[in-house]
Amino acid sequence: MLGRDRIQYKSPDQVRAMRRAGVVVGETLEMLRAAAVAGRTTRDLNDLAEQRIRGAGAVPSFLGYGHPPFSGTVCISVNDEVVHGLPGDRVLADGDVVSIDCGAIVDGWHGDAAVTVIVGAGQGHARPDDVELVAVTEEAMWRGIAALAVGERLHAVGAAVEDHVAASSRRTGQPYGIVEEYVGHGIGTEMHQDPQVPNYRVRDKGVRVKSGLVVAIEPMLTRGSAQTRVLADDWTVVSVDGSRAAHFEHTVAVGEEGLWVLTALDGGAAKLAELGAPFAPLG
Repeated sequence: MLGRDRIQYKSPDQVRAMRRAGVVVGETLEMLRAAAVAGRTTRDLNDLAEQRIRGAGAVPSFLGYGHPPFSGTVCISVNDEVVHGLPGDRVLADGDVVSIDCGAIVDGWHGDAAVTVIVGAGQGHARPDDVELVAVTEEAMWRGIAALAVGERLHAVGAAVEDHVAASSRRTGQPYGIVEEYVGHGIGTEMHQDPQVPNYRVRDKGVRVKSGLVVAIEPMLTRGSAQTRVLADDWTVVSVDGSRAAHFEHTVAVGEEGLWVLTALDGGAAKLAELGAPFAPLG
């Protein structure tokens, strides 16, 4: 766990600034959901994202990030690729499970979110076990988000994620692997900040959640082993057993009165209401 004293708590004005970045990310991902069709390459999707982000007056968070520098505007991970997939010449086909991770900077503040789509799902090309994987992963993310509350412990997020995944495995008979090497994180003037947010139960209860905390919650699940490896490109993470993976993420701000999901276009209002969690956007 990174240092507890280095958490960057945000003021209301800073949260509002992060919402602007979050909307750019949310709108870009909605566009990419629709654009992920058979015959398109992952580079095509990357180029669309680049145009959308820069057209909104924002800067891509991922482009040039890390070592070696990430070469894409978005991460696009297909089938057994879990996260950090490099856009390229791969042509999407019906039935592919495609995870898209997007980040944008507005006035120095980051937004970060991810979605997983199944190519051709609307035309009946999705396998039922893939549909279930995607649904379980998305719901696990929301259960983790709903566990955030002022005064509660941060690692309640991971416990909520793990509990939902375990219950889903019992219901479906499908073993799901929760990837542990990659976790949620604080976010603000940098894309990755303290604190880390595990997607699974840990002994340490974590810091006590305070107003002004902004974190990215991002569970990654596979349909098999939770073990992963990194390909020779030094970025793309794949499941070791070749099982398909899904990834969902939102950037979430915690306030005294409740939560604001900065990368959800409705601020998270509908899903938070469904889960009984308080929705508290800033005017």
